[in-house]
Amino acid sequence: MSYLLNSEDILQTIRMIDQQHLDVRTITMGLSLFDCADPDLSVCCSKIYEKICRRAGHLVETGKQIEREFGIPIVNQRISVSPIAMIAGSSRADSYVPAAEAMDRAAKEVGVNFIGGFSALVQKGATASDEILMRSIPEALSSTERVCASLNIGSTKAGINMDAVAEAGRIIKQTAALTAAADGLGCSKLVIFCNAVEDNPFMAGAFHGPGEPECVINVGVSGPGVVHSALQECQGQSFDVVAETIKRTAFKVTRMGQLVAKEASRRLGVPFGIVDLSLAPTPAVGDSVARILEAMGLETCGAHGTTAALALLNDAVKKGGIMASSHVGGLSGAFIPVSEDEGMIAAARSGRLSLEKLEAMTCVCSVGLDMIAVPGDTSAETISAIIADEAAIGMINNKTTACRLIPAPGKTVGDTVHIGGLFGDAPVMAVNPASSDAFIRRGGRIPAPIHSLRN
Repeated sequence: MSYLLNSEDILQTIRMIDQQHLDVRTITMGLSLFDCADPDLSVCCSKIYEKICRRAGHLVETGKQIEREFGIPIVNQRISVSPIAMIAGSSRADSYVPAAEAMDRAAKEVGVNFIGGFSALVQKGATASDEILMRSIPEALSSTERVCASLNIGSTKAGINMDAVAEAGRIIKQTAALTAAADGLGCSKLVIFCNAVEDNPFMAGAFHGPGEPECVINVGVSGPGVVHSALQECQGQSFDVVAETIKRTAFKVTRMGQLVAKEASRRLGVPFGIVDLSLAPTPAVGDSVARILEAMGLETCGAHGTTAALALLNDAVKKGGIMASSHVGGLSGAFIPVSEDEGMIAAARSGRLSLEKLEAMTCVCSVGLDMIAVPGDTSAETISAIIADEAAIGMINNKTTACRLIPAPGKTVGDTVHIGGLFGDAPVMAVNPASSDAFIRRGGRIPAPIHSLRN
């Protein structure tokens, strides 16, 4: 689809970049590692390192070239790989930490800031390889810098694997303990999904799904500041006008993302996959999803009406983006990561935004309970129960939901977890003190909903 640019379009784009934090958040190369499998894990790791370096060697350089030539900020270049549980399963190893270390070395060699795919898909059950990977996650995340991990523990078609949910709570606690000196930083690189997508370019949950091609370029755009600025022009007007304004803005943002994606694809000689048009906030003032919701008339994010405002925003972003690109994918909508959003941080600190309200908001947004710090003494069972609640929302509503929880060692409600960079700072939020231990100990599977039977 082609269209003509006029001078006002160009000036608007310049303003978006210069004043409103518009950027391409990530160019992510998805890479299949199935040809790296080997009965000897050390050989497998050598193949993983070699393939990543060979295929992604020019990724960062290409991103920087496009940034210079087009004047579009490109914040990150990243890599997602096939779920390592599928790749290392043919080996006789009892730990997959060496695979994570090979991924980390390759990521440093090619210069990307994160590499995702230390992952297992266990929505219906776990293979022996899946179990080894899950046991390896805490050590893998504590001994590497750039590796990200994920588990898919449920889906609308399969139900929820409650054994995996229970294990996820223990994994998160162990990861926090092993990275206690950094406030449990390792947990910021671990996402627990229901209905995970195979083409997500955003970290920490990205992996290159088994249904994906050999190699592909996926781009994640952003632009909460652009949407917030656009809404300043329609103060006091109806929600019809608000929705239309967001749609038009999302169209422009997605167009920019597709331009970058196709250019990166051409220069790298790799097929173009999708544009993920998610509004991904940062801790910077003016780059907040919470402030967009407040621009619709809420005193603060978390007030009654917040869920309705987020539903409108998420839907309008999708509608605008889908008109701009024939290949929209990933998660595509609005993210609400508490530590990464200046407005969310302020609302949580003031007590106006609770964990329960965030859970309600996840029913209508693109992901879930993201980058949330909880007291360090929160039990593994309680963490698992939070994950189960979030997975149930995804399973019943046929949408992706996820948890990225940080039980910060030694911290309690009112303290702050300092993570830094795009991850920001997370105020420690209160958790319901009632026990869920017996609920989690039941194990087994929560069956898939009746509407999953669509064949």
